[in-house]
Order: sequence, then C-alpha cells, then structure tokens
Amino acid sequence: MGPLPELTHSEIARYGRQLILPEMGLDGQRRLKAGRVLVVGAGGLGSPAALYLAAAGVGRIGLVDFDKVELSNLHRQILHGTPDVGRSKLVSAKERLAALNPEVEVRLHEGRLTSANALDVIGGYDVVLDGTDNFPTRYLVNDACVLLGTPNAYGAIFRFEGQASVFAAADGPCYRCLYPEPPPPGLVPSCAEAGVLGVLPALVGTIQATEAIKLLAGIGESLVGRLLVYDALRMRFQELALRKDPDCPVCGTRPTIRELIDYEAFCGIRPAGVREDPQLIRPDDLDFNINPAELSARLNRGEAPLLLDVREPGEYQIARLPGGVLIPQGELVARQAELDPDVEIIVYCHHGIRSANAVAFLRNAGFSRARNLVGGIDAWSLKIDPTIPRY
Repeated sequence: MGPLPELTHSEIARYGRQLILPEMGLDGQRRLKAGRVLVVGAGGLGSPAALYLAAAGVGRIGLVDFDKVELSNLHRQILHGTPDVGRSKLVSAKERLAALNPEVEVRLHEGRLTSANALDVIGGYDVVLDGTDNFPTRYLVNDACVLLGTPNAYGAIFRFEGQASVFAAADGPCYRCLYPEPPPPGLVPSCAEAGVLGVLPALVGTIQATEAIKLLAGIGESLVGRLLVYDALRMRFQELALRKDPDCPVCGTRPTIRELIDYEAFCGIRPAGVREDPQLIRPDDLDFNINPAELSARLNRGEAPLLLDVREPGEYQIARLPGGVLIPQGELVARQAELDPDVEIIVYCHHGIRSANAVAFLRNAGFSRARNLVGGIDAWSLKIDPTIPRY
C-alpha cells in the first residue's frame, strides 16, 4: 500500500466518533479510506455489510450481482426499498450507498462471478466479503481468494442459524479446510426453499463487515482460524477452532488446484451458463417433468391427476393448489402407502427442487406415473393463477 490518503474536514466530522477510538485513530481511518472491499452479492448478507462498510468510510466498495429486486427480498435485503422492486439490485444499492456516504466510491460488477472473470474482479480489492447463497460461488470465491492471497470475510445463513469466519488469510484455513466437498445437489435447501429469519443476515453481514474493517485498519483479533456460529432462536454464540488442512487441495502444502475450475461440475450441478432448473434433473426422461401450462390445459380439460404437495405445513397455509394433498417431503418415505402407484401423481413444492427429488424417490419406489411440476407453485402463480400468493 502506498502513502495513505489524507482525510477532508467533512470526513473528519463524519467519522469523528470512530476516529477518537485509540485503536483506530487517524491512521486507521486513513487505511480504511485507502481500502477496497468487494461485496459478492447485494442481497441479505451484502446489504448490511455494504451499508456499514460505506458508513465506516471504506474508500472503494465493489458490488457483484446480476439480479433484480423482488418483493420477497425486502424483509431482509435492506439496501433496497419497495420502490426498487423490479429494478437492478446494483443500481438500487449504489443509490442507497451514495445517499448514505457520498465520500466513498462504489463500483458495480454486473453479472455472475465466474471462473473466467473472478481473478480479474477480485484482484482489484484488498478484502472480499462473501455474501453468496450457493455452493459453486462459495468455492469459486474461496479458491480465487487463496490464489490471489486475498482475505475472504465469509458468512452464511440458514433459517435461524448463521456462521462467519475469515478464510484465505496468510497461514489461516480456507473454506475447503472446513468443507472439503460440497453436499449432494438438493440436499441443502436454499433460503427460498427453507426460509430465513429476516433479521439474521443483518447480524451475520454486520459481523462480516466488522472483520473486513478490522483487516483494513489493522486492528483487533480477526476470525482467522475460528468459526463463529450463531443460533438466533436460542440467542447463543458458539466458537469453533479451525485449523489449516495440510492436505487441502488449494491452500495445503501440496496444492493440486492451481487455477480456477468448473465449480458447477464440482458441485454436481449443470455446467455454467445453464439454469439450475428442475427440468434438467432428468434430461434422459422426457416424461419426468410437466410445466405449468401443460398441467393447466389438462386440468381445464377435466383431467384429474393427484396433486401432491411436498412442502411444509406452514407453506401450505400460505398458498396451495386446489385439491392438492399435503405430504411433506420429510414424511414421504413413511407415508408412501397413502398413495396409489397406479394413479398419475403431479408433485409440486415452492420452486420445483424438493418435488423433483420426491419424484425421483417415488419412481424408484414403483410410482411410475409420478411427475414433477417445473418451477413449483411459484411458477404456477406467475404463469397461470396470479391470485395464488407468492412468498
């Protein structure tokens, strides 16, 4: 790092309560002004993190995202407001950060972070803050950070639980040291499938921002070598010690990964550029799936397949297809005797992931006429019946 930038009078006034901390001081604030943090994902974790990075005076904040704001985002993605629904998340985020602190530079990286661009994008920053919600991107961010020597302020959330750490720092472990292999596709549901307490990402994202600020300012004790686990329902924190795995393929003593790989293939998902769509789960079986338009046409003709809902009871109360039968996915094995293997069964869930797994199980169990509703009840609401609530 070259000579530290000076603070303007307005910056001294803005950061005054932070400047008077002996651990921070003028030089610490100048290091923040010289600092560059890349926030991957302008969603639940990236929202509070980006806000506090901007408020703290980090000189350059990069944002990576490709999505648009949806109404269902707003209970947790506080960078965005109701008027932003339908707009680019990056545009919405930049406006909000500029309103909070016009002294900081906000750079936008529109599109997905991929193996082709990750090193170039991350290479322009001092710290990466991982706010992603899928395993291919988590492994991509981790490997790119290790290869570049860039600390990764990691966070993850699920329902009422969160975790945070700092990976890829000098002599510290990386994400692969904690999770050498990704879970099988579909085993761990996303927040869209499992739900998340809206305030949870606020806490975890703020912890990530705190770690990034400490790393830039050179103060305090970071989470390198420690995994902080938070249980919101019980309001408990737990700290687990992490060690660097000498056999880790990317940060170990004899690394075998020296360049970025195909992370979709590594995680057992279709190659990059192909949507993660349940319709692609069984490409060899054209009768595995049914789309909403086809099902609607058949129902309008008077056909009556059994509509099997494999969501949770709480989801069933929010929205459901008329005449559907509820058997949550977790109960399907024990309750399969309630179903007739000779009857055509159309299985649906929220977005079509759980239902695709349920159909695979049912077919293996002898229910040869079971089919998956592509896109789930959410697609049905969007394309067929907008009176069904989306969530």
